[in-house]
Amino acid sequence: MMELKGKKVLVVGLGKSGLAAALFLRHQGAQVTVSDVRSAQALAKDIPALLDEGIMVEAGGHGLLTFRRQDLIVVSPGVPMDTPELVQARGFGLPVIGELELAARFLQGKMLAITGSNGKTTTTALLGEILKDAGFPTLVGGNIGVPVVGLIGESTPDTWSVLEVSSFQLESTVEFHPAIAVILNITPDHLDRHGSFENYARAKERIFAVQNQHDSLVLNADNDRSAEAASRSAAPVYLFSVEHSVEQGAWLEEGFVVYRPSKDAPIEQVMPLGGIPLKGTHNVENVLAAVVAARLAGATVETIRKAIEGFRAVEHRLEYVATVNGVEFYNDSKATNVDATAKAVASFSGGIHLILGGKDKGSDYTLLSQLLRERVSAIYTIGAAAAKIESHLRGVVSIHSCETLEKAVSAAASAARPGEVVLLAPACSSFDQFESYEHRGRVFKQLVSERRGFKEWQHA
Repeated sequence: MMELKGKKVLVVGLGKSGLAAALFLRHQGAQVTVSDVRSAQALAKDIPALLDEGIMVEAGGHGLLTFRRQDLIVVSPGVPMDTPELVQARGFGLPVIGELELAARFLQGKMLAITGSNGKTTTTALLGEILKDAGFPTLVGGNIGVPVVGLIGESTPDTWSVLEVSSFQLESTVEFHPAIAVILNITPDHLDRHGSFENYARAKERIFAVQNQHDSLVLNADNDRSAEAASRSAAPVYLFSVEHSVEQGAWLEEGFVVYRPSKDAPIEQVMPLGGIPLKGTHNVENVLAAVVAARLAGATVETIRKAIEGFRAVEHRLEYVATVNGVEFYNDSKATNVDATAKAVASFSGGIHLILGGKDKGSDYTLLSQLLRERVSAIYTIGAAAAKIESHLRGVVSIHSCETLEKAVSAAASAARPGEVVLLAPACSSFDQFESYEHRGRVFKQLVSERRGFKEWQHA
């Protein structure tokens, strides 16, 4: 545990994690300054609380002298580590860590950390439910809900902290040491931030960089880049697969989810495949990963089965919204990359009216072409990435340029026939037109709700 009392600490970036970190540091007795490129007006809702705590705020840009006059710099996940001021600060020998690293040094108990390009939130929420049902003191946070710093006060030596961690959080870790680490999959994402797929993958792999032979690493045997990471692990590796059996881990066998703790141990039958309440093969993978991690943490097979059977889809992850005039509407606003959108589309047999677009992340949308030909009736583009998406997918299926989500929902709902699906799975981040993917998903659900009310009134 690091000593913070009297230390000068700079927090860079005033997002949810940055705000939580600044307040935690101040309560630890540090002299805290917050620096953000956004204007004071944009930060207006948070500045009064910071000033009341005696935290200095630098808005509208980063001052180099501000960075040099510190004992420690804590970076919010949304701030790239190659920001010039951070590069110079490291050049001066100043320690630069992220909010996850800061929190991990104070969090009591054991950490179970989950990362991956897709499925993190569902798997984290599911594991939180399983461990709670197993009777373990359990906290859930990170990239889902509460920042990791916000869990410190509730943690005890007996606590399991179940953490969703992103590549943005992991790239600034140093001593972060989960007892159980899970990599669900690694597919191209955030290339605009990391520069290359390999840089992105290496950031993901930092989840197990400090693990040892007493820890456990859970990997997806069906995802090449994830499985490849096994060769670099000092911890024992457990696999999960929907395609074949594994020496130790979880897989599907004769219609059942099964688990084997080691090569020579007997196979445990966990539950029938039909008992999984979540839609899509990708969610079967999430369940298999959760089974492995939960067994490693000490949950019983019976507890795991009951928790999975009672689990419901997380909001904005392939979430059923409503049926209007025989057309089903699904909200997968969390599908912020191409692979997530492919998984969402593959969850339906056909007749899909797909809403795509938002802020591009350096993605290759042509990778969707074959799947769209097979299952999608039409595409409705929105946001800043619309022109790029249209150029990548021209000639694949019918494309309608809609600019806004409201126009896209209206056009898709008008074109869809009973038995078909309107699916929001944008393959892009939301920050061109919305505050977050949650905001985008809520707007989509509100638009569907308004349409349902209008239609029902029309036919009353």
